[in-house]
Amino acid sequence: MAKVYLSAELPTKATDIMKKAGLDVESYSGTGLISHDELKENVRDADYLITALSTNVDKDIIQAAPNLKLIANYGAGFNNIDVDFAKQQGIPVTNTPGVSTTSTAEVTVGLILSIMHRMPEGDRLMRSKGFDGWAPLFFLGHVLENKTVGIVGMGSIGQAVAKRLLAFDMNVIYSQRHPLLADNELADKVKYVPQDELIKTADVVTLHVPLGPATKHLIDANALSNMKSSSYLINAARGPIIDERAVLKALQKNEIAGAALDVYEAEPQVADEFKQLDNVVLTPHIGNATVEARDGMAEIVAENVRLVNSGEAAKFIVNK
Repeated sequence: MAKVYLSAELPTKATDIMKKAGLDVESYSGTGLISHDELKENVRDADYLITALSTNVDKDIIQAAPNLKLIANYGAGFNNIDVDFAKQQGIPVTNTPGVSTTSTAEVTVGLILSIMHRMPEGDRLMRSKGFDGWAPLFFLGHVLENKTVGIVGMGSIGQAVAKRLLAFDMNVIYSQRHPLLADNELADKVKYVPQDELIKTADVVTLHVPLGPATKHLIDANALSNMKSSSYLINAARGPIIDERAVLKALQKNEIAGAALDVYEAEPQVADEFKQLDNVVLTPHIGNATVEARDGMAEIVAENVRLVNSGEAAKFIVNK
């Protein structure tokens, strides 16, 4: 019986599919994230590895698993896996695109509302000293209406964010390598601009690009210096897309109005200085943390294992 190893516990939908297909499923069930050594030990006799986005699958792990036929990443990204070495070994790597789009877009909108209306800050106030009552100039935030949001990366998630923010009557500009095709439903509702123009003019800059050499520290000290002092930075993509130390300095010096972060450079660690600032919203990488999204991801990874075990090709291979 072929063995599947899971580097983290998944929704039961995944295990149900694989067990029904006659596969032997084992899962890490310890506290916290699985260690490199424990993962290495448990994949030695594995035929299939389903790994969480938070698990680093490097060359050492792949070499330790001579029977490995598939690495199914439980996440849309795959920068946690040495996909090139896996390809050299003839091992396909898959991801789970699409199913978390709605969830991540909704969280992004929630982050924008939260930072601009100061809702987490208000919650902290009410849980501590409270307030003296309604007053005309007390705790003022900003409406989204008529503000300009700049979306960096207009893929499926960026487009889903744009659709939702258009409903708030925001002006939507975006940057990426190429403008949307003319037949895209958003083409005449949003404006394509160069990235430097977006950074200089947007009231809200929200990031929706994959992490790679070209996007690491895409938002650095130079980019931050070109943002308006009244603007907000949102990151629900990948932590290293921003230079956190540069963002922290910009916030401390009030060079930008605020930031809302769902992902971090050294995740799960976050600099203590961020926690001291009122103009920052911090969430624990919950972009696709919904039952619906996680069930959809579980179905994809389990089905890919089933397909390969049946002699068929997996879907969503990222290292062809």
